[in-house]
Amino acid sequence: MAEKIILGIDPGTQVLGYGVIVCDGKKMRYEDMGVFKMSYKTGDHFYRLHSVYKHMVELIDQVKPDEMAAESPYFGKNVQSMLKLGRAQGVIMASAFERQIPIFEYSPRRIKQAITGQGASSKEQVAGMLQNLLKLKETPTQLDASDGLAAAVCHHFTSTNPISNTSHKGWGDFLKNNPDRLG
Repeated sequence: MAEKIILGIDPGTQVLGYGVIVCDGKKMRYEDMGVFKMSYKTGDHFYRLHSVYKHMVELIDQVKPDEMAAESPYFGKNVQSMLKLGRAQGVIMASAFERQIPIFEYSPRRIKQAITGQGASSKEQVAGMLQNLLKLKETPTQLDASDGLAAAVCHHFTSTNPISNTSHKGWGDFLKNNPDRLG
């Protein structure tokens, strides 16, 4: 089986996080993660969307992913924030479509559940588990980057392990059903 590169994205119009893993069967290894900060001080949302698009096309051309996984917008009370985030996600999808990269979408809760076994985990808990899963030297501190990385790892687990699509009744059940996720 050939190696597969997965690019994970945490959409944003102010900060966009990304993470890259390389997979070979069920094995995965960390490749890269980071953030893009949109620096338009005018606050013009359309310029920020253009910046998101430019960063995404450059990233896709650099990484050459086989698949892309993005965190879907969560449902919040601020409609304007949801609209802006949805537009950013649309621009991210368009950049993937332009380069003929299949894109998959996962809810924040689904990503957290895939990484930690708990859908209500904190961003810090997700980052700590990613450090363990990917054998990183230190816990990621850029939480937007680790969220992008988590989307990629979630997609890998979902696409290679049908058991990860089931719900678990706590840590014991999760660990029993996923022994490959321990140290």
